Amino acid sequence: MAKVLVVDDSLSVRKVVERALLGRQMEVVCAATGSEALERIERDEPDVVVCDVVMPDKDGYEICDFVKRHPRLGRTPVLLMSGMVNDEVRERAARVQSADVLSKPFAADELLRRLDALLTAVAPPAPAPAPVPAARNRRGGVLDGESGSLTTGNGHSEAGHGFPLVPPPVPVAVPAAPAPAPVPPAPKPIAQRPGAASAAPAAMGSTAVLKQFAAIEGVSWAVLADREGFLLDASGDDVVDAAVTSALSACLTESSEGLGRELGRGPLHGMILEYAQGMVVLYAVGASAMLAIALSEPSALGKIRYFAKKSISDLLQAV
Repeated sequence: MAKVLVVDDSLSVRKVVERALLGRQMEVVCAATGSEALERIERDEPDVVVCDVVMPDKDGYEICDFVKRHPRLGRTPVLLMSGMVNDEVRERAARVQSADVLSKPFAADELLRRLDALLTAVAPPAPAPAPVPAARNRRGGVLDGESGSLTTGNGHSEAGHGFPLVPPPVPVAVPAAPAPAPVPPAPKPIAQRPGAASAAPAAMGSTAVLKQFAAIEGVSWAVLADREGFLLDASGDDVVDAAVTSALSACLTESSEGLGRELGRGPLHGMILEYAQGMVVLYAVGASAMLAIALSEPSALGKIRYFAKKSISDLLQAV
C-alpha cells in the first residue's frame, strides 16, 4: 500500500486530501508544520509527499529540497500545492526538483490523477522470470530436447540414441473463468411532483443528500464545499465547474459572515442570490462547510428551504 504524506497548516486541506484518498489503497499521514514534516519523512519514509508552498516555519521548497538531498529518499516525488501558480513558482519548484505543482483549490479527481501518475513513475520494475533449469538424466548429463544429444558430466556430447529424451510438457486446457454477474444499475432519484412536500430524509451520507436536492424539479445542481473553497461533493447534470463553484461560494460566505458580525447579526445561516438566469442558495453546514444549490426555477425555493432544514444535520455528520 502506497504511503502519502500530506503537509499543510490548514486542517481542512488535510481532511480534504484524506477523504479523497479514502478507499484508494493509500495510507495517508499528515503534518501541520514544516518541522513536523521533516520528522515524518524520516520516520515514515513516504512514497510521495504532497506539500503546501506557504508554511508557517519551513516552506514547501525547503521541504522538497530536504527530500531530494536525502541519502535514502532522494527518488521520492514531491507534489507542491500553491494558491498562486505562476512562472516564479514553477521556476522555484523546478530548482528544488519538485515533480509537479498543483493549483489550489483543486478537485479530488485532479489530485488522484497526479498521485497515480507519480506513483506509477517511481514503481519498481517487475522482476525478470527465473530461468528454467535444464533436464538431467540418470547419468548426470543434460538432455537437449531439440537435437537429441546428451552432454555428459565430463562435458562430452553424445548422440541421443538410446537415451530417452524428456518429453515436452503437455499443455493443459484451463477452463475460462465464468463471466461476472451483471451489476444492476443504481436506481435513479425520482423528481418530486410540483407542490408535493419533501419527505424528511433518514440519516445518509453527503452524496445521497446532494442527489436528493438535485432530484427536485427546478434544481440544476448541488455542491458541498469546505470554508476554504475545496470541493467535498457534488451532484447534478448541469454543474458548470464544481471546483470553481466551491471556491466562489467560500468567498461569498466569508464576506457575508464578516458583514453579519459587523452588524451584530451573528453567524451566517444562509443566503439567496438572484441572477438574471436563476438563483443560487447558500447554506452554512456548521463552521466548516457550506452547501450551494442552483435553481433554474424560483418556484423550487420553498421546497429547497424546507429540505435544507431537514438535511443539514446529515451533512454535518458527513463532514
